[in-house]
Amino acid sequence: MSYKRILIIGCSGAGKSTLARQLADMTKLPLIHLDQLFWQPHWIPTDRALFRANMLTELQKPAWIIDGNFDSTLDLRMQYADCIIFLDYRTDICIRRILRRYITNVGKTRPDMTSGCNEKLDIEFLQWIMRYKKDVQPHIVQKLAATPITSIILTHPTQTKQWLASLRNAT
Repeated sequence: MSYKRILIIGCSGAGKSTLARQLADMTKLPLIHLDQLFWQPHWIPTDRALFRANMLTELQKPAWIIDGNFDSTLDLRMQYADCIIFLDYRTDICIRRILRRYITNVGKTRPDMTSGCNEKLDIEFLQWIMRYKKDVQPHIVQKLAATPITSIILTHPTQTKQWLASLRNAT
């Protein structure tokens, strides 16, 4: 893979952070989780202007893999990316993965989160995932169709595994 600035987007539960870690291991590119830039310990959000400034500092670096949602900053992130990977999975897959993630990590902080942000699950988060295909996904598809940036759209975990395997076999 010759890309140096890879953006991984998709619904919560699709596996953005897992894919980002796998790609970082393969490519040795620096890995940045937007959740770690935004959340302070105990789920305290960073001021939006500071978050954007911190993100811009990371975006201006010569190489990275960045995963995360934060749809309000997608246009800015796209300006710096040379490849966008969109995990466009079905809602039921994302919900199932979120529930499994919660059960596995309850009382713990995941490696892609800020220390002190223990795994949590609430109805608003589940509702956001349920609405993602209607409220967010169409805008992403539209932006990807309009950009000259290489876009890779993966629609199922099996497809993602096959794509990763093809990358490994190419090296």
